[in-house]
Parts: sequence; structure tokens; C-alpha cells
Amino acid sequence: MKNSILKLVEEQNQITSGKLTKKQGELQKTGQNREVPKFEIGDTLDVHQWIETGEKGRLQVFTGVVISKRGEGSSEMFTVRRIVQGEGVERIFPIHSPKIAKIEVKRSGQVRRAKLYYLRDRVGKATRLKERKEKPTTTSKSAN
Repeated sequence: MKNSILKLVEEQNQITSGKLTKKQGELQKTGQNREVPKFEIGDTLDVHQWIETGEKGRLQVFTGVVISKRGEGSSEMFTVRRIVQGEGVERIFPIHSPKIAKIEVKRSGQVRRAKLYYLRDRVGKATRLKERKEKPTTTSKSAN
């Protein structure tokens, strides 16, 4: 009984997953061809976003700390927070957006939460995060 129900659910998921709109299909193809660096919650990023002003266009850099990630696949999003003139500014970016030129990881922060919404209540130096130290990888043991 349980297996037959699971099989029905899987078939239904396969049917609905194939029903993407034309625009969603195009975005999925164009956005996922680009290399996206691996980043985690608490990392400081530079997000280079393409801004169109009239007929001209330019790149604008938004630097801040990643406070959340959500979604998966072509609908994956991340939220970046920074302080501008004493006010907190948060922007939500789709990872596979064609308007994002590149994403640079500037610093890795050590955190113990999946969402850093508590940073909204903090001011000044209290918003700093510890640097995450990469574990050294040793492939062979030295014999003495």
C-alpha cells in the first residue's frame, strides 16, 4: 500500500515538474550555464549586478553578508545584508539570474545558524562574525 502511494506521488511529481513555462525554461537554461561559486550563510559576498539605465547599462556591486538561502534549482535565492549610512539594507537575489554578472566570496564567516535574522537587531561591531578557518587536508601520514 505504502509503495503504491509513493509510486503515485512520484509519477505526479514527474508530470508537474515537466510543466515549466517557456520563460522559466529559458531562464533555467541560461542561468544555470554560468559558474556560481560555492558560498554559505555568513559569508561576505560581492554581487555584481547588471543595472540598465535608459539605453546604457553598468555593473553595480552590492557587498554584504549572506543571512539566508532558500529554494533549489532555478528558483534558488539568497539574501544579502549590509549597513548603509547607519541603516540596514537587505536585497534578495536569485542565484541563476541573468542580471547577476558574477558573485565573489570575500570572506567566510563562522556561524551556527541556518538563518542570521538576529543580525537585524544588532548594531556596529556586534554584527561582526568570526572568520571560518578551513580545515587542512592531509592525504598521507608522515612516518617518523
